[in-house]
Amino acid sequence: MGLTRKAWNNVVIFSMLLMIFFLNGIHHKLNPDDEVVGPQRLLPEHSFVLTLAFPGYKIERIGTSWRIDGPWQADAEQLKALVGLWQSTELDVASVSLSSDKAITVARFWLASTELPLSYQLYFDNQQYYLFDKQQQYWLELPTVMAKKLFAPVSLINP
Repeated sequence: MGLTRKAWNNVVIFSMLLMIFFLNGIHHKLNPDDEVVGPQRLLPEHSFVLTLAFPGYKIERIGTSWRIDGPWQADAEQLKALVGLWQSTELDVASVSLSSDKAITVARFWLASTELPLSYQLYFDNQQYYLFDKQQQYWLELPTVMAKKLFAPVSLINP
């Protein structure tokens, strides 16, 4: 039983798609990305933040101003400063790996240029705060003073 011309065309098309898929994967295996070192920005440069959310809090851009939904009391200037701090902060990459059940809290950012939110989980281990960038999959060392500033709406108590 032979295949028709249309069926052979479909076989060729699907085999080409599979070949492209596998060759693209091999490229990443043969030439892995370089290890991330040095200070890394938390948010992409010139990012336009629409919303910043902590558990129980939501800070939203309303035109050129900001408003908060949650029990934390802050005016528009404090909210603008908090978002600006996230945009300008650079942290050093850490060589740790903590289990996800040790996460204290999380911060999520919705940017104008992205469809899904950026997520940063805060951890505390050995008297040190760490921030896990879920998109880039790397750990960042976070000084205690900076952790309290970045996570101002959330009361950080050292576990």
